Amino acid sequence: MPIEPLSTIALIIRFLKPVTWIPVIWSFLCGAVASGAFGWHDILGAKFLLGMLLTGPLASGTCQMLNDYFDRDLDEINEPNRPIPGGSISLKNATILISIWAVLSVIVGYLIHPLIGLYVVIGIINAHLYSANPIKLKKRLWAGNTIVAVSYLIIPWIAGEIAYNPQVTLASLQPSLIVAGFFTLSSIGTMTINDFKSIEGDRQVGIRTLPVVFGEQRAATIAAVLINLGQLFAAIYMVLIGQPTYGIVVAALILPQFFLQFPLIKEPAQWDVRYNAIAQNFLVAGMLVCAFAIQAARL
Repeated sequence: MPIEPLSTIALIIRFLKPVTWIPVIWSFLCGAVASGAFGWHDILGAKFLLGMLLTGPLASGTCQMLNDYFDRDLDEINEPNRPIPGGSISLKNATILISIWAVLSVIVGYLIHPLIGLYVVIGIINAHLYSANPIKLKKRLWAGNTIVAVSYLIIPWIAGEIAYNPQVTLASLQPSLIVAGFFTLSSIGTMTINDFKSIEGDRQVGIRTLPVVFGEQRAATIAAVLINLGQLFAAIYMVLIGQPTYGIVVAALILPQFFLQFPLIKEPAQWDVRYNAIAQNFLVAGMLVCAFAIQAARL
């Protein structure tokens, strides 16, 4: 029986995993704000809409499809209802979709700025390094979450800045690189918490995530330390660039996360999803506060 058009569209959307687009879109927005050349009137501009399309359904969607493609054996254990292991999408059709999406991503990135087109290529390479054998960085403890955090935070943040300040230099990018680097450290922690949901499957196929290697409570403790340190460093950096008020706000946003970490560490398997759903709101708010601080420091 042929698939109805709406069912096909819904299936493709599920394959693209929209929930994963949000942090990448947010990082692009933070980079745009930090550039000092972005105003809220730009939200309806073609450049911003192309940026949302790129960092959301196109580039992030491509990387998610690649992850599903290379992780199909693992998903048979952890998420058997995903499109490939569930049989909804064949490997041939998945390959075609991934190829089309990858080309579209690079084209849209290039239209915004040639360097962004290059960053898209780097992001797609990172997705291969993360998921594909024989390298498969997700098996290698710290390396997997680190490369994902870089792709989710540093690359889109710098892309957002370049989009609105195309004459950037390495010196002008330095504040954004430093802040995005600090939040990358925090993001490694949040991704470690995300690993709790697949601990059994990861253990079976030999993927060495922090929960698998160190156990749930120790991994949760490590994740909490990384989350807090990254934001604390960002708050201190706000003071160093002459924006202490912003630094105080970023530091204050750590507090609700800190208190939520006590039940997380006590019962990681019960609190992982709940923690990320609540605590990440404060973390991403801190990212935007830092972007405004960088913008203010440029004036």
